[in-house]
Amino acid sequence: MNTNLLFTPFQAGSLSLPNRIVMAPMTRAFSPEGVAGPDVAAYYRRRAEGGVGLIITEGTAINHPAAVSHPSIPNIHGEAALEGWENVVKEVHAAGGKIVPQLWHVGMARSIGDLPNANALPIGPSGLNLAGEPVTEPMTKQQIDGIVAAFARAAKDAQKIGFDGIELHGAHGYLIDQFFWEKTNRRTDEYGGDLEARTTFAVEIIDACRRAVGPDFPIILRFSQWKSGDYTAKLARTPDELARFLTPLSNAGVDIFHCSTRRFWLPEFEGSELNLAGWTKRITGKPVITVGSVGLNSEFTGGAAEHHDEDNLDRLLDRLEKSEFDLVAVGRALLSDPEWPAKVEGGSFPLLPQRLRH
Repeated sequence: MNTNLLFTPFQAGSLSLPNRIVMAPMTRAFSPEGVAGPDVAAYYRRRAEGGVGLIITEGTAINHPAAVSHPSIPNIHGEAALEGWENVVKEVHAAGGKIVPQLWHVGMARSIGDLPNANALPIGPSGLNLAGEPVTEPMTKQQIDGIVAAFARAAKDAQKIGFDGIELHGAHGYLIDQFFWEKTNRRTDEYGGDLEARTTFAVEIIDACRRAVGPDFPIILRFSQWKSGDYTAKLARTPDELARFLTPLSNAGVDIFHCSTRRFWLPEFEGSELNLAGWTKRITGKPVITVGSVGLNSEFTGGAAEHHDEDNLDRLLDRLEKSEFDLVAVGRALLSDPEWPAKVEGGSFPLLPQRLRH
């Protein structure tokens, strides 16, 4: 098994990486009062030392009282929080790594009364939860403008304290994705309507972030078809629909698309073996990150284990060799073993047993 391709350099604008391995963002809630402490810095430094080319942090709360739903999720605003992240960046850079924060607002995925701000009502395009049920009033234009500005401020602050780019969390049924999804976006103004029109909120965020950080600071957008609690959800059911969705986002200034799937080897549409990342690269011409069960040795569907010890990495390398995607995000395998990249480069492939919900 030749893993050399995983360890070739990658360049996209000002982002220069030593290899193709990305640490996927994984929420930890280990930052009391929203401040990432020395333990968080040590956690990310260990992954950089283990050979990760690019670290994408756990989701970080932009400056809005209802941005997240746990008091120990880190903020990306406020003096103490920014100082904490600046220390994280220094530690990762000292270990030779690159790191970007994932900028996050959970929207209607937050319940009324959730901490850290129990009195702050959740917000969303139409005030609907992920089941499509009314909870609060639709966002006003003033609220939308405020959230756009908060994302841009977070991007600028991330650049100022030394991060190597940003990722916008537009996946899994959180706020940006709630505008994408017809089940949670019933608006009749410029932010609602068909699939292309429902990208307007994200386009405004991307454009505002780009103006805040300038032309050379990398912007990654994470998106998904599936939503938290609804793995069958689809934004785009055909390649043509996917193109209508991606084109405005690409034109707005996304540098890299992070295409979230649960199993990287599954084709996205009938009639082609391309996964979501492969189709995204074909449509936009932009670099893409694939993700989904890399480094796991089995999945459980309907109670029966389907083992794929031998071919998990084989399938990954085959698709990478065909240029289906450019970068590979690894989650649970890196959570379990910070030295996973170094071990793979050294010729071993540690596989993590992991139960996946169907």
